[in-house]
Amino acid sequence: MKNVDIFTDGACRNNPGPGGWGAILRYGTVEKEISGGCASTTNNQMEMTAVIEALKCLKEPCSVTVYSDSSYVCNGINKGWAKGWKANNWKKSNKEPAKNVDLWEVLLDLTEQHDVKFIWVKGHNGHTENERCDRLATSAADKYKVS
Repeated sequence: MKNVDIFTDGACRNNPGPGGWGAILRYGTVEKEISGGCASTTNNQMEMTAVIEALKCLKEPCSVTVYSDSSYVCNGINKGWAKGWKANNWKKSNKEPAKNVDLWEVLLDLTEQHDVKFIWVKGHNGHTENERCDRLATSAADKYKVS
């Protein structure tokens, strides 16, 4: 199984508002940068989209380490929140409906196709790849900003 590192970030202006996401995929010495955005979204949606779009780039099952500054995404997977919400008909433990169900469904499906590990990194703290992803995400978000 190939070992792939994925670095991701999401950004949103006014949350909700124009948003963007960025990701770097690294396999050995080969890197690929991807990014995109949306006119009306939230930061959490862009954080999730970055991971989803990066995982979609993989052509075969891989051993993947995802580095993200999103506690929401990392905890949703690492702590089993998303699987629990799904098992509970997308209700959280407080009986409130889970948010971003459409994205969680896709992310859970993609994590089943690969051996994925999520590592939280502190954002805006000099982490080289996280800073690059932040620039990709904010640049994508700025394309949707209304002047």
